[in-house]
Amino acid sequence: MIFIDAIRDFKSADVPSKTGVYLYKNAEGDVLYCGKAKNLRARVKSYFSSQHLLPIKTRRLVVQIRQIDWIIVDNEVEALMLENRLIKQYQPKYNIALKDAKTFAYIALSKDAYPRIFTTRKPTAKMEVFGAYTDGHLRAELQRMVIQIFKLRDCKTLPKKACLNFHIHRCTAPCIGNVSQIEYAKQVDRARQLLNGNLKETLRFLTSEMQRASDEQKFERALEIRNQLNRLQNLEKKQIIDAQNTQNQDVIAFDRQGEQMHIVRFGIKRGVLSTKQNFCVDYETRIKQAFVMAFYQTNTLPHEIIVNQPIWGDDAEKESLETVLSQLRGGKVVFTLPLRGNKLALVKLAEKNSESNIDHDSALFDLQQALNLETLPRVIECFDISNLGNEHIVSGMTQFIDMKANKNGFRHFELKTVVHADDFASMREVVTRRYTRLMEEEKSLPNLIVIDGGLGQVNAAFHALNALDLSIPLIGLAKKQEEIYFPLKSDPLIFNQNTRMMLLLRRIRDATHDFSIGYNRKKRAMKLRDEFEK
Repeated sequence: MIFIDAIRDFKSADVPSKTGVYLYKNAEGDVLYCGKAKNLRARVKSYFSSQHLLPIKTRRLVVQIRQIDWIIVDNEVEALMLENRLIKQYQPKYNIALKDAKTFAYIALSKDAYPRIFTTRKPTAKMEVFGAYTDGHLRAELQRMVIQIFKLRDCKTLPKKACLNFHIHRCTAPCIGNVSQIEYAKQVDRARQLLNGNLKETLRFLTSEMQRASDEQKFERALEIRNQLNRLQNLEKKQIIDAQNTQNQDVIAFDRQGEQMHIVRFGIKRGVLSTKQNFCVDYETRIKQAFVMAFYQTNTLPHEIIVNQPIWGDDAEKESLETVLSQLRGGKVVFTLPLRGNKLALVKLAEKNSESNIDHDSALFDLQQALNLETLPRVIECFDISNLGNEHIVSGMTQFIDMKANKNGFRHFELKTVVHADDFASMREVVTRRYTRLMEEEKSLPNLIVIDGGLGQVNAAFHALNALDLSIPLIGLAKKQEEIYFPLKSDPLIFNQNTRMMLLLRRIRDATHDFSIGYNRKKRAMKLRDEFEK
């Protein structure tokens, strides 16, 4: 173990050039981060050199490191297994913490004497669940068909008399004793088979029922069943991806957007797309491999994991990953990076489903191209200063996500250090306060900052960001000719005011101006009220 008082005290020669696991700790000895490396010295050194090139999350980690410890092992497989054990043991703050970006719905059967069918987003031991279903319309249609075909109850409590579903032949009414518990259990078993994906058995049952209705000359009933058969067959076409596949697969697509990594995971069971999950995590070194290892600590491993990007450095590391996951699964696990065919199509489908996916025919894409931004400006924050002489100096900030106003992200600022009308000093203060707060709370930063004003206001915001060691894209939008100013550049850019990009920027700027003015008026009204009450 080595101790350091500051980043400059680190000496890479103190760390061995061996395969193993490294632990970063703070002054109190708490584990902040745990990682594995083929060469410990090279990996640890990378954290302390060229700091300005590191992701923001990693920079926050490095400034807190006061102790570096390591454990040497014989090979990469042992390093991976040890890393996972230590992460479980210490739950370090800066290791990836997974939280699904969406909670999908399940179809559930209650564990009653006469089970009811319902939808839930929070499965418990008191129910039997099927899913999750990524397509809400598909789930609702399947649930309706189960009720129509197998006539299960969907009431929360058994009523004292038969409800409408009984009279329209969608429930066998166990509430009035119209069906025995044994017969109702048969209905539930047939429904369970369909919900478990055994469509052939359901089609066979319905075909038999249709033939019986026809033999008994119940032609309306036979027609109803035929329509149900058609709907079920259409449902099968929607769900099946590859009917020839008998293995379970996961498809994982990674997409970095600035300081965030967007991840989509598809679960495919025997050729049927069964689940989709979206994740959004802070970008950091080895994030793709860290995600995979963290995810499968608590989720079932498939036989094959199909990825859109390699999560390994070389073939040896890929083999080590497969070995560790195979041991965890108790069976073979392989990684595939497809170049053609059906598996590549699955990867492309996952990429299209990414939370970070924005139509390239959009104002945001135009903005990225026109301003030469590295990433799509999905999150835009805009500032405006408002004052009346030297009184009521305030600022408003709005936040737009994917071109839509996020009202929960709007902020008012009452100036604390500026006592006279000074837009430049005011802008420096509010920008400093805003992003100091975000860094302290370890929250994500915007992809673009827009200032309501010209070069002076933009430069003031730039100097505030620079003092915080932040490099967030920054522009100013002046009202006179709707020019776009960049920090430290006197010549603005002028675009056609009626383009999608400019209409978006003006909408954001005007919303911010109105928000700021509204706060100023409120402060003036409060002062007048106080004076009147005196």
